[in-house]
Formats: sequence, C-alpha cells, structure tokens
Amino acid sequence: CVFCRKNDDCPIKYGEKKTNEKWNLTVHYYCLLMSSGIWQRGKEEEGVYGFLIEDIRKEVTRASKLKCCICKKTGASIGCVTPRCKRSYHFPCGLQRECIFQFTGNFASFCWNHRPVQIITSNNYRDSLPCTICLEFIEPIPTYSILRSPCCKNAWFHRDCLQVQAINAGMFFFRCTVCNNSDIFQKEMLRMGIHIPEKDASWELEENAYQELLQHYEHCDVRRCRCKEGRDYNVPDSKWEIKRCQCCGSRGTHLACSSLQSWEQNWECLECRGILYNSGDFQKAKKHTLPSTNVGITDCLLEESSPKLPRQSPGAQREDLLRQGSKFRRDISTLIIELGFQIKKKAKRLFINKANIWNSALDGFRNHNFNPSYTIEIAYVNENDHFGKEQPGSKQEFLSLLMQQLENSPLFEGSLSKNLSLNSQALKENLYYEAGKMLAISLVHGGPSPGFFSKTLFNCLVYGPESTQPILDDVSDFDVAQIIIRINTAATVADLNSLLNEYYNYLELIGCLRLITSLSDKYRLAKDILVYHVIKRVQAPFESFKQGLRTLGVLEKIQTYPEAFCNIFCHKPENLSTKILSDLFTVHTLSDVQALGFWNSYLQAVEDGKSTVTMEDILIFATGCSSIPPAGFKPTPSIECLHMDFPVGNKCNNCLALPITSTYKEFQENMDFAIKNTLRLEKEENSHFIGH
Repeated sequence: CVFCRKNDDCPIKYGEKKTNEKWNLTVHYYCLLMSSGIWQRGKEEEGVYGFLIEDIRKEVTRASKLKCCICKKTGASIGCVTPRCKRSYHFPCGLQRECIFQFTGNFASFCWNHRPVQIITSNNYRDSLPCTICLEFIEPIPTYSILRSPCCKNAWFHRDCLQVQAINAGMFFFRCTVCNNSDIFQKEMLRMGIHIPEKDASWELEENAYQELLQHYEHCDVRRCRCKEGRDYNVPDSKWEIKRCQCCGSRGTHLACSSLQSWEQNWECLECRGILYNSGDFQKAKKHTLPSTNVGITDCLLEESSPKLPRQSPGAQREDLLRQGSKFRRDISTLIIELGFQIKKKAKRLFINKANIWNSALDGFRNHNFNPSYTIEIAYVNENDHFGKEQPGSKQEFLSLLMQQLENSPLFEGSLSKNLSLNSQALKENLYYEAGKMLAISLVHGGPSPGFFSKTLFNCLVYGPESTQPILDDVSDFDVAQIIIRINTAATVADLNSLLNEYYNYLELIGCLRLITSLSDKYRLAKDILVYHVIKRVQAPFESFKQGLRTLGVLEKIQTYPEAFCNIFCHKPENLSTKILSDLFTVHTLSDVQALGFWNSYLQAVEDGKSTVTMEDILIFATGCSSIPPAGFKPTPSIECLHMDFPVGNKCNNCLALPITSTYKEFQENMDFAIKNTLRLEKEENSHFIGH
C-alpha cells in the first residue's frame, strides 16, 4: 500500500486491497479513505474508488513529509482532527494504538488521547456479561475493545465482533442484536469507529443462496413405506409417484403407500390432518385398502418423517392406541407415543449414581457415544462400592428423579410456576442447553410430566418472547416486584417521577428510563420492567434451553400442538385415587382372592387418610414414579400375591408383590411399614450427596 507500506491483505482491518495496474498503484481502501488531505472528486468508476490518481499521488507526496508518531517512519497521511493536536500516523499504526476512525461525515480520525468514549453514569454490573454476538464473557466496562449498545443497556459487544457483523450485514441489516434497533444503534457505532459499508448483506449476495427453495419435495413420509426401491423413489404416472401434502407441501407419500387410486386424489400429512380434524372442517373420506394387504388402522392415520422407525404389528398398534383411549384425537399420550417411534432398538447403558443423579446424567448425555434415539438402559452404581457392582435400574424411576433435580435446580426460579433464571456459571457450562435436552429425552423415553413451567415460559417457547407478556407472578425477586407494585400504585405524576429518581440507577441499567408526561405512563413503565426482568434478562439462557429442547423434535411438536403440551408442562398431574390405581395395576392370574380384597381395602384406607403412606408413596414403591407418565408405563404395572411377610416393589418390571396375610390389620401394618421405611431409606441415600 502506497500509504502504510504494508503488504497485508486483510479486508476486515484495512479494507479491500486494490491495485491500479495501469499506474502501478496499490492502496488499502481504509488508508485511502481516512487520509486527511484527499477528497473523492471523481465518479465511482474513476481512478481508485472515485479518488483520482493525481490526487492520490499528491497525498502520498504530502504524507512523505510527515513522520508517524507511533512507528517513527514517514508517510503518516492521517492526522487527529482535534484542534492543536499535531499527531499524525499510518492507518495500521492508529489501529494498533487504538485510535478511532469515523467512517461517516468528514471521515474524522481521533488519536488515543482525544478519541470519543462511551460514558455510563454508574456501573452496577457485578458479574461478567456475554458479548451478544460471540457469547464469550466480558467485563461490562466501556473500553476501546468493549462497546455497549445505546438502545439496550445490558447489551455489550467486542469491537471486533461488531466490525465483522457490520461488514457481513451491511447498512441495511446491521442492527442491535437484542432489540433490532438500527437508527440509534448505527449512529453510535459509526461514532465509535465501526465501518458499516453501504451494501447488501453478504448472505443476500451468494449465488444460488436460496436454490433449495425451488426444489420439489420428493420423499415418502408415511410410517410404513411399501416401496422396495426406497422412500426417495419417484416414478410419475405410476403407483410409486410421490404425492405432496395439499396443505403444506412439505410432506409426501407414494400413491400406493396411502392407498390413493390416482394423483388427483387429495392427501394431507399427519400434522395438517390433525389441524383440520381439530378445527371441525375435516371430512372423513372413505378409506381404501390395497388388495391382498393387511393394513392396520394406524397405517393411514399415523405417518412419521423418520425412515428408520421400529415397526409394530398393526394389531399391536391398534391395541396400544385403543388402550390409551385416543381415538385419533391429538391428545398428549398419542403425541408422545408418536415421538417415541424414533427410538431405535439399539441400547445405550447409562451408569447412574443415585446419590448424584444430576452429574451422572450429565456425564452420560454428554458422552460422545450417547445417541438420544437409542433405547436407554439404566445401571445403578455406588461410588463407595470398591467392587464396582452394578444393579439394574428402572429407566422411568431415573427420569422421574432427574426431573425432580431439574425442577429444583438453580437453572429455574420461582416457587410453583417457574421461569428460567440467569446463572452465569450455568451459562458458561452450557447447562441450559443440557437441561432442555434432558427434558426432551425424558418426555420421548417415557418420563414424567414436568409440570413446573410458568405459562409465560411455555408461551415464550411456543409463540416467541416477542409475543409473550409476563405477569407480576413471574417475578421471583422481591425487590423488583416491589418496584413494579409501587410504580403501578403511584397516585400522581409527582409520585411517579419521585419513584423514577429513587430507582434511577436501576432503570438506567436495564434500559427502562422514560420521560413521564402523564400518570398512564406508569403502566408502560411497569410493563417494560416486567419484560426486561422475565424475558430480556434471560435471553441467552432461553435460546440455549430452546436449542436443547429441539432434541428428537420435541420443541417442534410442542409448537405444533401447544394446547396438548401445556397441560403437562404447566400443571401437575391429577391426584391419584383408589380408582386410578386400581385401574392402573393389572392382576396376575392365580392371585390370592383374599389378598386382592385386602389390597382394595388398603387403597381406600390410604385415600381416606387412615394410613401413614399416600397414594404417591405406593406408586413410587412399585414403579419409582410419583405420577403416571403422559405416555403411560412400560411395562404396564402389575400385582402378584406371594407367601411372604412384606410387600416387594420391582421397579424394573413395575410389579408390586403383595404379602398374603391372615388378617387385614396385619396386611395394612406390613404394607405401611415396608413402603414408609423403604422410601425413607432411599430418600436418605439420595440426599447424602447434597448434604455433603
């Protein structure tokens, strides 16, 4: 470059390096642009970027008489614009010394002593905050390399991250990554020396960038594809021609696989048919079957996108669905059963320490050999056992314990209805992603209902944070709740302004300062504080948690059927009753009639409060779960009667062995003693790790 005399070709730092072969002249774009004694007198195509060759040569001659105050070499074409400041320097030297170059207006340059700075009235940030572009943690103090958003007071950036984004996004797409403001944001970034080129975004300029949108979908998605040539086989004007869903066009079927006689027949995919069916506009069509084929009722109604699903016999599928009582409604059990079709027969064993469920699960799920679509097998281990013995464990018990750990973890805040918390350490360790992944795996593999989400958190997942309005109950911080209550109950404009002065630092910190002109402004102010505290403050944890919840397609299913999933995410399961438990457990043949009579009497006594145990205790004793999972138990819970003194719960098989006694009093005493003490000992073992 004739100005800085460097060979470096780094467009991000120095701008494009351009050579005029006719005049044997090479310049960096930024070196040319920021030179103090040259103006763009030509058209864009003339000279170099509109700077005439004769003007460039004059500027090089002028700069040859000036010495750079940094490297002490001649050719310093850029000078600080501050009056009485005599510093001159090369563009790369200025960057190295943290000078600021403004790529707007008169293209001013400022030396390190006179450069513009960002001023914040007070620094109440106690912890590091993530750069909202690269998500690496930074100290929230404005410096040359750390910049703060002018529109979102809690948004901080690396200068290098901003510059790369500005180059890629261009003037039309460069905006605040938190609130999407462009005018205020661009003005401040230009003041602080970020170059925003007047061009379209780089992703808009890629050749054939959106070519895939022009391709037709050609894949058979029905759960049981009958084409021997594969799901992508498509032969027009034959029974193996692929017909796309008439509603969405993003799912397909071979004509023969869905018993369609011709291409003109209408066909809807599973998701679209569910929507039409629930809306009441769905007209049941006559169903045709291919000759000499044994087609189950689920073949036409339950299609799945995965080509490698474990198959059941049509009779078994029909029996499962009828037992669940779905009758093809989009209820939660059917939806989770459909998600479960992804699970492969290949098994992955997880070694779980019951005293440290969370870390054991974390290690297992993070293992590079773990695949969430494999069948999960549980082996319980004890870290104090030097012989390394393993005990087979119940998968549903493990998932139930894991969900209890998740609910009570510092990743969530609130009492009953919980929202995501802001935990910087958990963010560093990517635990929010792991929590979403755990929840998705638990649901698909038959785990319990979460039941602890707030409606606000659930709505953010389904409809997006921008379409969700939090409520005061979502605020678990007492001090913040008091601020909102005091603002909402302000009686006069004077009272409201007094509160603004009292909480000035906090409101400025969260970007909620506003001019108060009328008393009604208090509602908007309270709303802004709510939105910040419940939604914007935890944006990074939310995005990470959401990505984890995409595992096995769970988030997409939730967003498609929000009403069905809302009940299991935001509400605890219904209380167990005598009838529910009686219907849940199947009775083995040749069981003792008297013992079964005692069992029914015992359930009624427990429900009436005449026992020291609860219905949930009985279910935990037999299955390891305190509630019935949305998809039901596998295998189905059962009862058998054995000649022994006390009951035995086999959680791996969900089997409860009842003692055969001579009197009901003895039966109840033995049941109470065994269940109560077994659960007490298990609780002590599980809490041992937490206590130490």
